[in-house]
Amino acid sequence: MPYVLTSVLLMAIVTYLPRVLPVAVFRRNIRSRFIKSFLKYVPYAVLGSLTFPDIFYSTDSLASALIGTAAALLLAYRGYSLAVVALGAILSVFLAGFFM
Repeated sequence: MPYVLTSVLLMAIVTYLPRVLPVAVFRRNIRSRFIKSFLKYVPYAVLGSLTFPDIFYSTDSLASALIGTAAALLLAYRGYSLAVVALGAILSVFLAGFFM
């Protein structure tokens, strides 16, 4: 039982600290343009780093995953909406898996 309580306490601290630290550190408005631009892109970088590696293991073959990734990048670069990019990537992976 002490192991479980210690684990729960440590998990509570680990999840609570990242939520409280920004409030405690950044009490005033941030005036630096560099820090503002850095913080603006953090959510996109984190989402990309969490999502991108799983793309290559989402299908049975690496080739179809690469084709789907290339299709998604091309559609996104051309400025299509998120729904079109996702559907295009799914369709390209399906067709690549069908013909391979």
